[in-house]
Formats: sequence, structure tokens, C-alpha cells
Amino acid sequence: MTFTRLLAVGTVFAFFAACGDDDGGSFVKPEADDSSSSVCEDCDSPTSSSAKSSSSVKSSSSVASSSSAMSSSSVASSSTAKSSSSSVSSSSSVKSSSSVSSSSAKSSSSFLRKDYTSANHSYSELEDPRDHRVYKYLTIRGENKNGERDSVTVMAENLNVGIMVQGAEDQTDETKIEKYCYDNDTLNCYQYGGLYQWAEAMQLPSECNAMSCADQIKPNHRGICPEGWRLLTYDDFYIVVHADGNDAGVKGVRAMGFGGHNYNGYSLIGAGYNWGYKFRNLNESAYWHYPEEGHSNDVNIAAFVGYQTNSSTANSFQDTYKTNGFSIRCVKLD
Repeated sequence: MTFTRLLAVGTVFAFFAACGDDDGGSFVKPEADDSSSSVCEDCDSPTSSSAKSSSSVKSSSSVASSSSAMSSSSVASSSTAKSSSSSVSSSSSVKSSSSVSSSSAKSSSSFLRKDYTSANHSYSELEDPRDHRVYKYLTIRGENKNGERDSVTVMAENLNVGIMVQGAEDQTDETKIEKYCYDNDTLNCYQYGGLYQWAEAMQLPSECNAMSCADQIKPNHRGICPEGWRLLTYDDFYIVVHADGNDAGVKGVRAMGFGGHNYNGYSLIGAGYNWGYKFRNLNESAYWHYPEEGHSNDVNIAAFVGYQTNSSTANSFQDTYKTNGFSIRCVKLD
């Protein structure tokens, strides 16, 4: 069967939640966070009571006619989502990273790239052999969500790999990695990293943006990360927030200039995002994909993501559309 992808949404699936820095287990709506008013203010609210007109529905060969808008009560369950005509391609169709052109490579010393990292930390450098771009990374030690000592070796920059496509398009070319650059400007990719739809970030067929592909999510899922690296998880980010020497919670994670202190060197920046095929909130907000489908009933079109604004006070996360373009961080395999 086919699925309706909405640019503007009414009565949809998403839930908003924020995880308190101290208890790590309480759930509150973003309204309880003093930063929530700046999270995608003009985005269509997942709790909106009215759907946009069908004229705003993005057309696609893989979605249904815009004459009927999807609500949470009308979304098919994942058990009926798959049809033989829209079945997920086998691993042989997973997009190859070899298509990334080295002509677009920029080293970390490029004059185009600002350095958001902390002078108080020592960083190592990784050169991505796919395009020879260089990333800084470091090991962050702290406490995991079980209250145990733990560590994570993580990039201190957003990933920027692939070929830019326009923000109004989907990332559907299975032969190459595609990315959005904020305002369709490649210089913004050099500064802030690329923005990726969920299936693209996961390196799964683009059909996975409109159907459940949970059975294809692997432990230590690599996605578009370089070889030897994997996608950042919520558990990883929990350690980052609860790092040794960070007594400021998420404020200690954000870079200077993004309302933070960068106590742990993670250097989270306000890369903005592509929500509903519109670029929003550069230097004000950041969203990033986790390698998980959403936790709501509508996993077919939902991804589990983290987010921060320049004034957030909690380790925030939510379900939202797989087709939204968000940042990516990578973690080194043990």
C-alpha cells in the first residue's frame, strides 16, 4: 500500500518528551522546558487539531494522492505497511558511499570552516577516506543511564558527506549519499555539516521513510558514518550530557555561541534543520537522528530524534517525520 507524506500536519503521531538531567527518567512535554518556545516555532505542531490543505502535500511516486490527509487513527499498522510493490530493497541496494566525490573534500583547516571546539580539550583527527574530509573527535568519560562509569569516543563535529540535493526534494537516489545544505548553500554544509533524512542517514532504501524497517536496524548501525564508526545513539548522548566535569547539563554540551559552555568538548552547534522541506532555525536549534524508529504508534513514518535550542535545559527527544533533514554525529567502534 502507499503512504501519504505530509509537509504540513494535522492530528499526527508525534510525542514530545524531555529527559531531566538529574533523574534521567522523567518525561514532560516541551512546554515544561523554558526553551520549548524556540523549537521550530513555525513548524506544524504534531498536536495540531487541523490538517493543512491537500495543495501543500508533497507529491511522490511512493505516496498516495493528497486528496486524503493521514491522521494517527488512519495510519496503517506496520504489519500491513509492506506490499510486494513497495518492499524494501535487499542489502545489495544500500547506497554506496563510494559515489562521494573527493572534489568536495575540505580539511579541518579549511578557511570555510569555523572551529567550534573547545581549547580546553585535546582532540584527535579522523580523515574520511571517502572524500578526505577531516573531523575532530575525542573520548568523553562520564556516567551512563544505568548510573555506571562509561565512556564514548565521538566526533566533535557534525558529519558532512555526500552530494547536495535541493531542500524541496527527497533523498531517494540509491546510488549515492545525498545531503541537504542549509538554504541550499554548500558553504553551510562546511560550517554546520549536512542534513539527512532518516533512511539516508541509516543507509537504508528510501522506502524506509514511509514504512517500518526495524528488522534492518543493526547493533552498532553504521549508516553513513565512515568505516569503523557508527551512528550516535541516545545512550551515547546520555554519557555526553553526564560527562565528568560537566555540571551544567546540556548547557555544558553546547558550543560557545550556541548558548553553551562546551565543558566536555562535544561542541554541539545550532545547525538548523530541514522540517517539512523548509530550512529553519540556523544558529538557534539543532535536531539529530538516532538509529531508531519512533516510539509512537506510527513507526512507519516516525523517527526517534534528539534536539536542543540555544536555551534548552533538558536532554530533549521526540518522535518526528523520517523525511525531515537533521544532523548526524558518529561514534567510534570499540
